[in-house]
Amino acid sequence: MVLFINAYLFTMKNLLLSFFLFFISVALFSQNPIIIPGTIEDSNINLTLQNGTFQFFSGEDTATMGANGPLLDPTLILNQGDNYNVNITNDLGQDTTIHWHGLHVSAANDGGPHTVINPGATWNPQFTVLDKAGLHWYHPHLHMQTDKHVSKGIAGLIIVRDTEEATLGLPMNYGVDEFPMVLQTKGFDASGQILVHTDLDTSVMVNGTVNAQVDFPAQVVRLRVLNGSSQRVMEFGFSDNRSFSLIGTDGGLLTAPVNLTRYRISSGQRADILVDLSSDLGQNIQIMSFASELPNAIYGATQPGMGAGATASLPDYPNNPLNGTDFQLLDINVVAQTAAPVLSIPSTLASWTAIPESAADITRTLTFTSAGAMGNLNGPFLINGATFDMETINYTIPLGNTEIWTLTNQTPIAHPFHIHDVQFFILDINGTPPPAELQGFNDVVLVPGGNGVVRFIAQFSDHANDSIPYMYHCHMLPHEDMGMMGQFLVIDPAAAVTVNNHFDLEVYPNPTSSGLVTLRSNEYKGIVQVFSTTGQQIETFTINPNQTKELRLQSGIYILQDESGNCERVIVL
Repeated sequence: MVLFINAYLFTMKNLLLSFFLFFISVALFSQNPIIIPGTIEDSNINLTLQNGTFQFFSGEDTATMGANGPLLDPTLILNQGDNYNVNITNDLGQDTTIHWHGLHVSAANDGGPHTVINPGATWNPQFTVLDKAGLHWYHPHLHMQTDKHVSKGIAGLIIVRDTEEATLGLPMNYGVDEFPMVLQTKGFDASGQILVHTDLDTSVMVNGTVNAQVDFPAQVVRLRVLNGSSQRVMEFGFSDNRSFSLIGTDGGLLTAPVNLTRYRISSGQRADILVDLSSDLGQNIQIMSFASELPNAIYGATQPGMGAGATASLPDYPNNPLNGTDFQLLDINVVAQTAAPVLSIPSTLASWTAIPESAADITRTLTFTSAGAMGNLNGPFLINGATFDMETINYTIPLGNTEIWTLTNQTPIAHPFHIHDVQFFILDINGTPPPAELQGFNDVVLVPGGNGVVRFIAQFSDHANDSIPYMYHCHMLPHEDMGMMGQFLVIDPAAAVTVNNHFDLEVYPNPTSSGLVTLRSNEYKGIVQVFSTTGQQIETFTINPNQTKELRLQSGIYILQDESGNCERVIVL
């Protein structure tokens, strides 16, 4: 009897193991037709953020979030110069925001963490598209909740068209010869629910499709690629190592195609890619991430950081089979051409001139450090020694300024740095001019770990606001949520503005051309600090109620803060 029971248990154990291995093999090797998100091409855009369920794996319901559906968002196709009226209704039952990542819109319309959409409320941003043709995206940006809301599924592409692009003969038939590709990796718990802030993001998907498969026509095909992962850097390429043409980066088209076999794309970055399949009818190829080729100190490489013990500080990282290993993103069958195929790749693309370094008005320096021990990759990570504070304006930038930002990364891991409002040109990476594929418009740049330095130049044009800031931050979403973020105001020097004026202090005349201003306190008693826009402290003094103080300053813009550092006024000379 005992032998029978033991034999029975042994048989059941092996049977359960067989079923487990079967389901694993199905999950690994079955293919699913790729989802192509729908589009909205109207000047009036209505989006409803909602909860839902989605089956990433057959028979397994997963709680998700999306816009106008259970997962992901419609692709918005916008035209340069057109005006758009957007209504975003929040039916999630919790606060959120929507940020237009890459679009050059005003701070009030940008959708950062200060522009909260409460449950049941509708946010109504309105803007004119000023951007050149390019690929952007939209996603939530609520402080400490960004990773959760994006991982759950709220992410959508924005395609901007312009007249210049229309003359180039590029594939522009969405879903036919122009394909959206939102690349993501996600982690799931034992009950099939999405994990947030996880290093076990072992499931690979394109447009929310696990084990994605697609039919591409035997012609020139355009891929509009977004790395929408929370953290993972991908080394994009094809399984047969074929050459492809990069024609655009974050903010728009390059001046000419760049032929590559690999393109490194970090979280938040986009790529506009052409691949010529005209000679490949009937062939089967794969789009891969060649993670085995990633150098150390990049999230997704074998070794995520530099220095002894770096891997050990991310306990689940060594257990993730994607790290340091090549993996498939998309399986492609090449089928018959469409009725009007594009069969050639143009030799020239957009016309623009990079901003010369000599045009800069100022250089700002941002240093990345870790609040933990050296070699710790768990963070929290800091920018200029501070974590994000909703009440602190880190920089005040005059409208029209051209600025160089120097990013120094003293942590052991590379960080993808993103800035709102502007597109920038990379001047150099570790002192070397950027390669051809990084010489276009960018709003994300991967800053190397271990004292890596990136310098970029940008112009802050068109939009000023004296109270609503733009953000800059690491686009590894767990790092952002933990406070690796800062904010800046763009102000118009020609306007006498008051910024977060919670302390009763008059400044007159303001603006002034004489260099002499008078400060008068009505009821405020305490310390007043005077800073330049670069953060240099010019003067500190104590003032009492009904007291006046004269300041003589050189021409420029100055910030007055109370002793808490949170309340500010602007002096313009």
